[in-house]
Amino acid sequence: MFSAFVRALVLAAIALSVMAPSLAAQAVPSRSGPSAVPTPAPSQAVDQNAPAGDASATIRVNVKLVNVFATVTDSSGAPVASLKQDDFQIFEDGVPQKIATFTRESELPLSVVLAIDTSLSTKSDQKLELESARRFTKAILRPIDGASLFEFSEIVDQLTPFTSDVRVIDKGISRVRTGAATALYDMLYLGSDALMPRRGRKVMVVITDGGDTVSKVTYQEAVREAQQAEVIVYSIIIVPIENDAGRDIGGEHALIQLSRDTGGKYYYASGLDQLDAAFQKISQELRTQYLIAYYPARLSDSEFRKIDIKITPGTPDYPNPADLQVRHRAGYYTMPSK
Repeated sequence: MFSAFVRALVLAAIALSVMAPSLAAQAVPSRSGPSAVPTPAPSQAVDQNAPAGDASATIRVNVKLVNVFATVTDSSGAPVASLKQDDFQIFEDGVPQKIATFTRESELPLSVVLAIDTSLSTKSDQKLELESARRFTKAILRPIDGASLFEFSEIVDQLTPFTSDVRVIDKGISRVRTGAATALYDMLYLGSDALMPRRGRKVMVVITDGGDTVSKVTYQEAVREAQQAEVIVYSIIIVPIENDAGRDIGGEHALIQLSRDTGGKYYYASGLDQLDAAFQKISQELRTQYLIAYYPARLSDSEFRKIDIKITPGTPDYPNPADLQVRHRAGYYTMPSK
């Protein structure tokens, strides 16, 4: 009886050894069969030029919706808020893109970094700057919005968190103190960094005389941070005499270029009236923006992709596209800075 039992075990072991290759073949799909190449998910794209059946034809990519806020002005500089989706054409690296989202006068939350230069060179103008900044925040902020007050001299200091409570901003303004040097590029970098995680529209308004003397980051680093955070930069450049040949204009030129590259604008101001006028124009533009969004139509390995928005020829109210100016960010980086 014992020998019969042993013989049964031996026969069972032989049977399992014969079946094992068949079981293994069922567990591991053939590399040449349909299971070898997974069906592309929404976050995948297939290289149409690759040989049929090539497993490497599937490339994993993140197709991200690209949001672009655009401001359109007429020949007199007044914002234009009546355009429709068909009135716009958008291009990435020269390639036409299909608009996926379009809204006029976006109701998205607005986040504003209000950056005030408190270096010694601006001391005589600070009282006017602060009073004008108070009026701006009271005029622009809605309950869904948030503003954060920064001061910068030789250091950058965030005086208030993002808030829609103008009383908090007022208290922050009362704590502004005069410093010595100017860390303008540090302010642009850190202000952009503060705006990075915010949702909706992101704006930085910088009030300064344009000089930079002690920044630790470079202008290029500040520009990249602003572009990666999708920040629109408005610069109000304070000058006692606009044509003064003795002033340092390096920082001015940097602010002008950054404002252009981010879709913002720059203004010169030499008194309270001009300060108020600049803030009023900024407020009007922020109420008449267009949100244009698209999914990139092709894969690209370029680190920076250039965006261009044009007005469609034959727009009913503006048949000549040259009558309108469109401002928007110059492009976006595909990889974060190291």
